[in-house]
Amino acid sequence: MRKLIPALWLGASLVAGAAWAQPYTPNDAGVTMGHWHLNSRDIEANKKIFVALGGTALKAGDFDVVRFPGVNVYLNMRPGTPAATGGTVGTVINHVGFLVPNVQAAVARLKDLNVTIATGPNGIDGRLDQAFVTTADGLKLEFLEDKNQKVPIRHHHVHFYVAESAIPDMQAWYAKLFGAKPGMRGRFMAADIPGANLTFTKSDQATGTTKGHVLDHIGFDVTDIDAFFKKAEAAGVKPAIAPAKNPTNGVWVAFIYDPWGTYIEINQRPNQTYLNQM
Repeated sequence: MRKLIPALWLGASLVAGAAWAQPYTPNDAGVTMGHWHLNSRDIEANKKIFVALGGTALKAGDFDVVRFPGVNVYLNMRPGTPAATGGTVGTVINHVGFLVPNVQAAVARLKDLNVTIATGPNGIDGRLDQAFVTTADGLKLEFLEDKNQKVPIRHHHVHFYVAESAIPDMQAWYAKLFGAKPGMRGRFMAADIPGANLTFTKSDQATGTTKGHVLDHIGFDVTDIDAFFKKAEAAGVKPAIAPAKNPTNGVWVAFIYDPWGTYIEINQRPNQTYLNQM
């Protein structure tokens, strides 16, 4: 299964190593949250949004990246990739979320940018501690409030929308393969890994794959990619792209799909150091 990374991937893997901020300490399965990978129509516009929220921007190879505690946001795919076919709504990942000390202050920083904001007292059941922001190319973001949070912003959740009957299976799948801890987030079934709550919600309409949309895929980091794919194989999960190593920086890269269409990147990074979960 292991091989050297193809030339097509070399730039992406170099960036993955160069741009990585410290992730949270992996769970017992050796998994921690890694990144979102966007296919932005307007990279500069999206960069302004994420920097206004408190992220740190950098240019690495072909990619523009904005870093947050718990997640890296890659703003673009490699040159030559077809433009995104749509936003997140309608895909298996309806939206992704951040946690901030003050929701109203956070979204106020975006009011002069090209986004749609839904917030209280009239936008969301009168709540001032929750807001949704949708970018011009259809990336839906949720903001939730933790007044005791010590950092200005951090990654919080990935929110999946699937058929109601699939929710227990999805929770169990992420628990088995990624070591996610099953539980509840409010009224929603959920599962936690370091750096992310995975939230599962009923969708009354069929949802499709993330691949090819504005949020093309999400990424998880693992401490042992061989062990991960041994477990994946036992669970009947085949790689969409088999693990391959970048000989320059030692980063291993692979891709899988979950059974509901989420495109997922798996990375093993050498000599990684970790942060404690906040």
